[in-house]
Amino acid sequence: MRFEGKTVVVTGAASGIGRASALRFAAEGAQVVAADIDAVGGEALAAQSGGRIVFQRTDVCEVDQIRALMDFAAERSGGIDVLFNNAGAGGARARIDEIDAEAWDRTMNLLLRSVAMGIRHAVPHMIARGGGAIVNTASVAALSTGMAPTAYSVAKAGVLQLSKTAAADLARHRIRVNAVCPGLIRTGIFSASFDVPQALKASVDEMVAAMAAKAQPVARAGTAEDIAGAVSYLASDDAAFVTGTHLLVDGGMLVGPRHSWDPETPGMGEAIRRRVEASMAAQAAAR
Repeated sequence: MRFEGKTVVVTGAASGIGRASALRFAAEGAQVVAADIDAVGGEALAAQSGGRIVFQRTDVCEVDQIRALMDFAAERSGGIDVLFNNAGAGGARARIDEIDAEAWDRTMNLLLRSVAMGIRHAVPHMIARGGGAIVNTASVAALSTGMAPTAYSVAKAGVLQLSKTAAADLARHRIRVNAVCPGLIRTGIFSASFDVPQALKASVDEMVAAMAAKAQPVARAGTAEDIAGAVSYLASDDAAFVTGTHLLVDGGMLVGPRHSWDPETPGMGEAIRRRVEASMAAQAAAR
């Protein structure tokens, strides 16, 4: 019960990583304020929590609503102990040579500004508690190209830098700030990003899971619970000496090139050797 007596705010809590994390915090004793734009999903989450989770509908693209969320959470218990800035979506999919300014701004507002403003308006209530912990959702896309659209990747890289600078800014208040970087996680973000009809969402999730099983050394898709475990660690006193960094939870996706972990994929040296041998064999056969 690492969070007994603590108030935890989770954004993007109606589904996926946010939902799993809210349930994890509640199971470990926290009083959780779950925020999301999806009122149906948020209310369902609260209803199944046995009173441990309350829902507050919040659009994190609206700063006034972020402020109201933090004030609401603090009014219930006198402060905020943990903030998990998780709300997000895939954002604009256009390449940098095609994207328009409005789509860029919408993505940055959702994925980066919302995190900054979440911190901004939670911190006064954490100071009232004598300190706290903040965890922000970044991504493997913040660390490597080719993982997600450009605007999403840039925003998530910004979340990493924001987490570092906020950790420095807030250390004097005994507030720790870290980020979690999920890899291929089986949630609805992929089907939502591509506007998949409801009837096809389950098959898209299955496709993502099958792809993930071949994309990294850990041969399965990540789950929302995998990320919830990492988030609860970073938010807990078990991580009391951890701040200004990120935890990569990607099944080893970024551990190295595929040939470093897949015995069926030749490395550059092996590929060259095979081509040389094949060329020599072809020349010998031609004589």
